[in-house]
Amino acid sequence: MLRKLDKWLVICTILLLVIGLVMIFSASNVTSYMKFAKSPYNFFIRQFIFLFGSLIISFFILKIDTKYYHYFSFILVIIIMVLLGGVLIYGKVSNQARSWFNLFGIITLQPSEFAKVITIVWFSCFYSIKENCAKLNRVVIPLLFAAGIALLIAIQPDLGTTILYVGIVGLMYLIVPINKKIKRNSILGILAMIVIFVLLLLNNGVKLLFERQIERFDFLNPCERIYSTGNQVCNGYIAINNGGLFGKGLGNSTQKYLYLPEPYTDFIFAIIVEELGLITSIGILILLFIILWRIFLIAKRSKTTRGTLLCYGIFWYILLHIVINLGGLLGLMPLTGVPLPFLSYGGSYLMSLIASIAIVLRVDIETKLAR
Repeated sequence: MLRKLDKWLVICTILLLVIGLVMIFSASNVTSYMKFAKSPYNFFIRQFIFLFGSLIISFFILKIDTKYYHYFSFILVIIIMVLLGGVLIYGKVSNQARSWFNLFGIITLQPSEFAKVITIVWFSCFYSIKENCAKLNRVVIPLLFAAGIALLIAIQPDLGTTILYVGIVGLMYLIVPINKKIKRNSILGILAMIVIFVLLLLNNGVKLLFERQIERFDFLNPCERIYSTGNQVCNGYIAINNGGLFGKGLGNSTQKYLYLPEPYTDFIFAIIVEELGLITSIGILILLFIILWRIFLIAKRSKTTRGTLLCYGIFWYILLHIVINLGGLLGLMPLTGVPLPFLSYGGSYLMSLIASIAIVLRVDIETKLAR
């Protein structure tokens, strides 16, 4: 089985995971010690544990034929909706959002991260069955469940994850093999319901966005607001400028000294540029591009509709994370707190990401076995 794995995808994934671990330690050691009074290795060890667990899970994913996904994908959707409801009651509040379960005071899990990949799997299984694509009343079933999941994420409130989740669902729906007329009518119907729902909320005086979320849409010229809402992005600019072509050297970032509040999460690429330089950072972006390229090729080669949809869904999943993260970092779009694939700290996202790569590799194995 190992010989049937896509070597480019595996090698680039391993390289990025190793770079991510190194940079998480470099970016987090100061914050961990000075801000949280913990070991400088705290975030590195946590990420390593999640990585180790994720690799074990991915081994089992590689063994399971994707045809069996039909039997448990919908069950996982129900479970994730229950967890998203539960996190609103029992979840831990961080950055003014109740998005995490705190397990034993040691591990935190974010259900919304798992929701993305679970939805991709269910959509792929559901729409690979011809009977589900023939009638409007069946076609819209996954969209209604996805709307429920998006609503549960939005009221945490987590605007960034909600936007990203809706983007994944929307892009996947555009490529599912449904009659064009049915697809057009279902899209128009969903949009009409959203507009009516929003108008009803506004008419009843309900605020759709919190003040801190509205502030994020004022993202242009962040350095004019360096002492308020533009602090993070402007300090990210400073980090990038400090790095130059070749960087200040691994571990030599100055912006990680509490200028950037959490430099090991959504701003880790700024620290990478500052320490390793623009040239190395471009090399990292090339590795990300190669991964997307290989996933796209595996999607095109797949012999099944299910395999194609799985790979395209994961392609959009990774691409949207890259675009939204770097767009926020560079001040080209609102800052949303979306992690950068393979590089940012975050156990739940790392588990979901590695599981998604394992799914792509499994699809490729099935394609090669079918020849």
